[in-house]
Amino acid sequence: MLKAQIVPVTPFAQNCSLIWCDETMEAAFVDPGGEADKLLDVAKKAGVTLKKIFLTHGHLDHAGGAQDIREKLGLPIIGPHREDAFWLDQIEEHAAQYNMPGLRCVTPDEWLDDGDEVTLGNITMQVFHTPGHTPGHVVFFEPKHKVAFVGDVLFKGSIGRTDFPRGNHADLINAITSKLWPLGNDITFVPGHGALSTFGAERQNNPYVADRVLAQA
Repeated sequence: MLKAQIVPVTPFAQNCSLIWCDETMEAAFVDPGGEADKLLDVAKKAGVTLKKIFLTHGHLDHAGGAQDIREKLGLPIIGPHREDAFWLDQIEEHAAQYNMPGLRCVTPDEWLDDGDEVTLGNITMQVFHTPGHTPGHVVFFEPKHKVAFVGDVLFKGSIGRTDFPRGNHADLINAITSKLWPLGNDITFVPGHGALSTFGAERQNNPYVADRVLAQA
């Protein structure tokens, strides 16, 4: 079974997820945005063996701690889509602007495309390219347990910002409605910030992408 523990990191309270296969105890971080030592301590206390790092997109609060963890443990960094390379290359510049020292630029070992799969122990997750918040954003979906790690595409009651360089509101709405909604209303999602929700709840209540809202657009 897939197990997960959410660990907020950085002043942006970004939801880094420690995920693992409870059969093999092989683990990965999804979006280790910073505070690498804190994250490694959480993994140690969970009794898991870290094997991989998964990135949904290239913003500093999601990817800024990946390089430190890779250097300490030799883990491969997988994702996001290569269209986010320019964001990953600017992490240190942006960290200086936000007075967030210690966050580092990073180049993944593997870029991801729509339709790819990633594995962790006996768990397989599907990859969806979901541009709009950033051009190279991806979502990781684990169908057996009906959970998606959606980064900053979708939040409880909101959606990702699209006013950043190469953001696109229409692309984001299309990604949500064409890639996420077909997975089912009963899918629980872990957003990049804030509380968990389900796709069904957002289709009912989200002021940006509820079905009734989009029908009136």
